[in-house]
Amino acid sequence: MKKIRFFILLTLLSFVIGCEDKPKFSEEELKTLPFAKRDGLPEPTGGFAIAIGDQTVTTDDVIGPAFERLSQKAQTNDFETFRQIAEPYIERELDTRIADAILYSKAKKEAGDKIDDELDKATTAEIRRFVMDFGGDYAKADDAIKKMGMDWGKFEQYQRRKILSQSYISQLVPKDQTITYTEMRSVYEQTKNKNYTTPGTLQFRLIDLEPAKLQNIDTNLPRSVQAKDLANQISARLKQGEDFETLARKYSTDFSSQSGGLWKKIDPNSLASPYDILASKAQSMKPGEIAGPIEIQGHIFIMQLVEYQPQSVEPFESVQNQIRATINFQRISNALDKLNNELVQQASAADKERFMNFCIREIYKMANK
Repeated sequence: MKKIRFFILLTLLSFVIGCEDKPKFSEEELKTLPFAKRDGLPEPTGGFAIAIGDQTVTTDDVIGPAFERLSQKAQTNDFETFRQIAEPYIERELDTRIADAILYSKAKKEAGDKIDDELDKATTAEIRRFVMDFGGDYAKADDAIKKMGMDWGKFEQYQRRKILSQSYISQLVPKDQTITYTEMRSVYEQTKNKNYTTPGTLQFRLIDLEPAKLQNIDTNLPRSVQAKDLANQISARLKQGEDFETLARKYSTDFSSQSGGLWKKIDPNSLASPYDILASKAQSMKPGEIAGPIEIQGHIFIMQLVEYQPQSVEPFESVQNQIRATINFQRISNALDKLNNELVQQASAADKERFMNFCIREIYKMANK
């Protein structure tokens, strides 16, 4: 059920987002696009066809795009192992085509015969746009279509089906449902921490003195006393203008000493105790300023701030369009739930298992000729 609905949502998403000024499909995506299907396809010789209303899905439709992806697996595994590998992919391919066939059938019924002229124009425009995505190079576009397992005739049929199906899906959402300010504001408050918040950044140099790790100590004095004395001496030398990086390399006992005490940029909220006190101190500091000595939980810190940017939340006014699109998409998703039930029922009624078994056996046989 989720597989079919996922395909519908992907189709819908492409409709909602619209076209961009770049190639629509990567090379990998081109390999996964479905074949165009024709009304009333005859059952292939030695194969099977699943009838979905007035549409037909044939084993050739599924075997074609699956063979390239699965042939190597078929050559390197015994049949039962190959079956386990291939079955999820074949089922996904079949569910995609069943969903596509149902949507196309519904769209055609809703549109009626008078839609043909407008559909011809839209299909021609879409094909022209496809060629332009390859810089107007017809040869490159032709090569891309071949990688999809189509010729130009099948590609035209595919585009017609896609346009009709998208048109039908767009009609599922009631046009009179206004998205109110209150509704958008509510969604913003619920999701802003997850979707509209940019984490803060913090970077600093640190001299970390841990009494237990001090070297060259005076055995007559407690380590804690010697650590405090050393921290005060270092602090005084820094005030006199000595280089923080040099002193960190010489005296710091933590992992960053070899890099002059420099820590990588981090989210201030990610610092655990006792280092979280450094994020707190950074809030009131300017780059280059030094804080410390700070004595806490067996450490004495001296920190030089490099950079601090607090966490920021995008204001509601700047993300209203995104929120409106989110709400609209959720409404579409809810509307698709009803349609999804019908798709699943029709797909389940089909002889899927026998169909899939035939496809898997054919691919295995073809790959091992």
